[in-house]
Amino acid sequence: LALVPPIALRYPIKKWAAAAALSGALAYSVISGATVPTQRAFLMIGLVLAAVILDRRGLSMRMVAWAAAVILLLRPESLLGASFQLSFAAVTALIAAYEVLRERRVYGNAGRRSWFRVFLIYLGGVALTTLIAGAATAPFAIYNFNRMADFGLVANLVGVPVTALWIMPFAVAAFALMPFGLESIALAPMGWGLDVLVWVAKSVAAWPGAITLIPAMPTWGLAIVAIGGLWLTIWRSRWRLLGGPVIVAGLASVFAVTPPDVLIGGRGKVMAVQGADGSLMVSDTRKSKFGQGIWLRRAGLKKALSWPREGYSRDRRLICDGLGCLYRKGGVTVALTKNYGALVEDCRLADLVVSLEPVRGKCPAPLAVIDRFDLWRNGAYAIWIGGDGGVRIESVNGARGDRPWVHRPGKTGGT
Repeated sequence: LALVPPIALRYPIKKWAAAAALSGALAYSVISGATVPTQRAFLMIGLVLAAVILDRRGLSMRMVAWAAAVILLLRPESLLGASFQLSFAAVTALIAAYEVLRERRVYGNAGRRSWFRVFLIYLGGVALTTLIAGAATAPFAIYNFNRMADFGLVANLVGVPVTALWIMPFAVAAFALMPFGLESIALAPMGWGLDVLVWVAKSVAAWPGAITLIPAMPTWGLAIVAIGGLWLTIWRSRWRLLGGPVIVAGLASVFAVTPPDVLIGGRGKVMAVQGADGSLMVSDTRKSKFGQGIWLRRAGLKKALSWPREGYSRDRRLICDGLGCLYRKGGVTVALTKNYGALVEDCRLADLVVSLEPVRGKCPAPLAVIDRFDLWRNGAYAIWIGGDGGVRIESVNGARGDRPWVHRPGKTGGT
């Protein structure tokens, strides 16, 4: 419309464009499934476009607050999801960083620039955006996935230009050609761009050291990081920098986590113990691979070791035979019993007994007895053994608490 002077000079074409863009953004949100990042983007861009229509100014950080408030009112459970955390961490950090850069920007010669210089400035913007967003989302990625992508900057320097300058323009062209049945003209080159994007992702992910595995971060550590990040991004004066040490303190909580010494799957198909070197020894590496993957990820490990069929493990913490195993640490003996025939001896020798069979009679183990019925009622178990011989036991349902949505088999009124 700006190319037609009589219309551009007589009518509010900017408001018309904003209304059309708002309709398009809503349509995209619907067809894409309206995930949390999409909802956040739609609410923020919707506020900006509404401000254009109403001759108001959209304030960036307030847009984030608006989007977060609406999403949390409609879907409060999304706060605990990785999608909400990663999306809002990235956009909040980017807005705060570019606000600072905008305030300090020195306008130089606005003369004509070469295409090469413009492209270098574009790549610099991509790199800066990647560094800011990567730093903001790293703590949440560590908490939710226990890993950090080390070469994300390299991948984005190729992937972002390919997406913005090749894939998306052809996607728009495909939509424009669909009414005429000619969308294949644009979809074919769009597919070539997608192939390049996938190739870049696979190539960078295959580089040595592309992923750093990090042990689990406690929830209180992530909360400290979030508080420090909000302090750093919301305030405008210099005392915002005090949020930096708070973030570092939260990240240091990774070193305060002690992994469990014994893990028992909810169905009893697989058990695991911690080796003296921090490795994870699993009863059967072929079973419950999903559960084993979670255990390994939480411990920051890539591979599990198998229990010895007979005899001792390398660190001599674990000794096994055909009926089960004994695990010793800090003066505490844990019996990991697979067969009912070993229960009598294990109950007499061990301080704590874990039995994959029901323990119907009295078992004199002084610390605790966990049998098949406990696993059925409470789900998976984790056991920590202290250096003083103390033992801490946690179960999945115990951590969830007594809430209506927690499944408790055998309990009257359970869901």
